[in-house]
Formats: sequence, structure tokens, C-alpha cells
Amino acid sequence: MNVYEIKSMRERIENNEYVGRGIVIGKTKTGTKAAVAYFIMGRSENSRNRIFTEQGDEVIIHPYDASKVEDPSLIIYSPIRVCGNHLIVTNGDQTDTVYDYLMQGKSFEEALDTRGFEPDAPNFTPRISGMLTFENGGFKYKMNILKSADEKGSACNRFNFAYEAMDGVGHFLHTYMENGNPIPTFTGEPERVLVPDDIDEFTEEIWNGLNKNNRISLYVRFVDLKNGSVENRMINGREL
Repeated sequence: MNVYEIKSMRERIENNEYVGRGIVIGKTKTGTKAAVAYFIMGRSENSRNRIFTEQGDEVIIHPYDASKVEDPSLIIYSPIRVCGNHLIVTNGDQTDTVYDYLMQGKSFEEALDTRGFEPDAPNFTPRISGMLTFENGGFKYKMNILKSADEKGSACNRFNFAYEAMDGVGHFLHTYMENGNPIPTFTGEPERVLVPDDIDEFTEEIWNGLNKNNRISLYVRFVDLKNGSVENRMINGREL
């Protein structure tokens, strides 16, 4: 196995029916921008009944049809929030936990030490999180996954990863390895992926690579490292 193997996002996902929810963080090819992407997939009607909306710097998930919501606790949350020079992205309400801890002067890791995997037996979906920290015209980033230690949900295993941003390189962390029943949890380190300079190219590559029957929504953000300007792209499958 080549631990330095790097592939495009399309190569990582196009033949995988169900990778679940995914976070990508990295730097564009010419090194001028930070790149973040977050997507959700779903198999049940409750999971598919969602759209992304923007509220200032934040992204919020809302039900597409509120009358069909069965259990809002695991599907309605803010996947992206900004706290000072930090950009937080997660697949659940732990976004707010990280935000609250940062506001108290505490760390990303301390916040996530208080959380665990999702209580959705038998899948025990992992909580995946990332955070970019901008400083001195550049940035570094962290990723975290909280997952069940066994098939019974007896304990939580916690994995933290820290990266120095490299031109054209990103890391991709997702909740599941593939489709199944129960769904097999992601294993190993976040996967290395190529990050192009063009946000539309990156957005289309991810959206078109995701399984058409299970993809729900995608959000991509590029942040200019020189002037802090932001570009966003958002696709909601329900609105196409």
C-alpha cells in the first residue's frame, strides 16, 4: 500500500455506492486558496428529506419537507461555522460543541473528547469533524473521527489527525467504507486527494462522482489566503 497515493475526488468516490457523509479539506493547486467541501448522502426518506441553506458564514441543514421529518436529532444541524480565524466543518451537532469550546479558549480535541459516535444502532455512524486555522497568510488543519469500538457500541474510539497545508493536496474523511447492512464504518487515515484551482471544477467533480441515487447535497468553499475573500458553491439535489 502506498501511503502517499493521491487521487482525484471522482476516483475516490465514483464506484462507491454509499460513502455516507464526507469532509474534504486542502489547498488549491497553486497554493492560493484553502478548500473545504462537505456532502451528505442518504438511503432513507428521513435522510433524503434535507437541503443545505446559507446563513452568513454558516451553512445550515433544513428539512425539505418539514411534515415528513421523523427524527430531527441526527439530520438537522449546522455543518459549517466560523469562529474567529477557525473554520469548523462536521457531520453533526458537534459543530456547535467545537464552536463553544473555542469560544472558551479550549481546543478542537478537548471539544470532541466530550462527544461520541451517533446512537443509530446497528450502524453507529461515526462523527467526523475538521477545522482550519488561518494565520500568517496560510493555514493548517485538523480532522477527527469518533467511531464505535465494536459492533455493540460498547465504547468510542477517537482518532485525531493534524496537517500542514500542501499545494494541490487535500484529505478526504467519510463515514462509511461502502454500502451494507449494517454499513461498514470508515477505517484508516483520511485519504489524500487532488485539489484543483477552480471551484466549479472541484464542485462538479465531487457531485458527479457521488452515486446519483443516494447523493443529497454538496457545499464547497474556497478561501483566498491573500485577501480572505470567499467563494461558495452549493448543490441541493431536491432543487435540481
